[in-house]
Amino acid sequence: MDVYLPIANQAVNGLWIVLLGGMTGVLSGIFGVGGGFLTTPLLIFSGIPPTVAAASAATQVTGASVSGVIAHSRSGGVDFRMGGVTVAGGLLGAVLGALIFNLLEAFGQIDVVINILYVLLLGVIGGMMANESIRSLQTKTQGKAKAAKRRHHPVIASLPMRWRFYRSGLYISPLGPLLMGMVVGILTMLMGVGGGFIMVPVMLYILGMSANVVVGTSLFNILFVTMMTTMVHALTTQAVDIVLAGLLLIGSVSGAQIGTRIAVTAKPEILRLTLATIVVVVALAMLYRLGVAPDEVFTVAPL
Repeated sequence: MDVYLPIANQAVNGLWIVLLGGMTGVLSGIFGVGGGFLTTPLLIFSGIPPTVAAASAATQVTGASVSGVIAHSRSGGVDFRMGGVTVAGGLLGAVLGALIFNLLEAFGQIDVVINILYVLLLGVIGGMMANESIRSLQTKTQGKAKAAKRRHHPVIASLPMRWRFYRSGLYISPLGPLLMGMVVGILTMLMGVGGGFIMVPVMLYILGMSANVVVGTSLFNILFVTMMTTMVHALTTQAVDIVLAGLLLIGSVSGAQIGTRIAVTAKPEILRLTLATIVVVVALAMLYRLGVAPDEVFTVAPL
C-alpha cells in the first residue's frame, strides 16, 4: 500500500510507516521517551529526507506523548510543577533551535549535522544504558543488590532560589530543570526527538527525582515541547509532512497504551538493556551510512 508524501515528494509503504509509529508509541509508554530518537533515523533509512523526517517525527511524538501522559496521570505519576519548569525551558530552546536549524540549512549542512548528532548521542547514551543495565543484572544475580540512594547532583544543590517539588520529593532551584529543558528543546528542533532519552536519565541521576514520577513528567514535557516544535517547523522550515505525521500518529497512540501496560509488569533491567541494544544498533547503522558513498551522487555548481 503505497502512499504519496507531498512534502517529501515521494511514495512510501503506508503500512510500514504505521508499524513504525506503533513501535515508537510502545517505547514511549515503557520508557517515558518520545521515541523520535528512533523514528527519525528509521525514516531516514526508508529514504525520507532528514529535514522532513525530523520535522514530521516531532509532530508524531506529540500524539504518542498525549496518550502516555493520560495513562500516567491516572496513577499520580506526573509532577506538573516540575513539568511546567522544564516546558518553559523547552519552549525557549525550541525557538533557539529554530534559529540554528535555519542557519545550518542556509549553509546546506543540516542533513549532515542531523546524522552526526544522532550517531554521537545514540552511541553515548546507548552505551551508558547498556553498562548500567548489565551491572544491575550482575548485582541481582550475585544477590548483592542494594537500594539506590536518590540524591541530586552537587551543582544542582548549589543553585539559588530553591522551590519545593512535592511530587518529586525535591527542594532544589528551578534553574537546573529550566536549563535542562532548554537543551531538550534545541535537540527537539534539530533532530525531531522528544528528548526523553536525555530527560529521563537527567531527572533520575542529576535532579534526583523520585523514580515513580520520572516517566510521566518526561512525557508531559515532551508533549508541549514537540507541539511548539511542530508549530515553529510549520511556520519557518515548512518541512512538516502532514500525511507522514498522520500515518505515524495512527500507530503511536495505540502503541503508547500497550507500552504503559508492559512497563507495569516487565523487569526494568531487561527493558533498559533491550532499549540500549536497539539504540546502539541504530547508532552503528547511521555511522555506517555516513561513511558509505550514496547510490546517486549529485554535484551542484553555479551556471
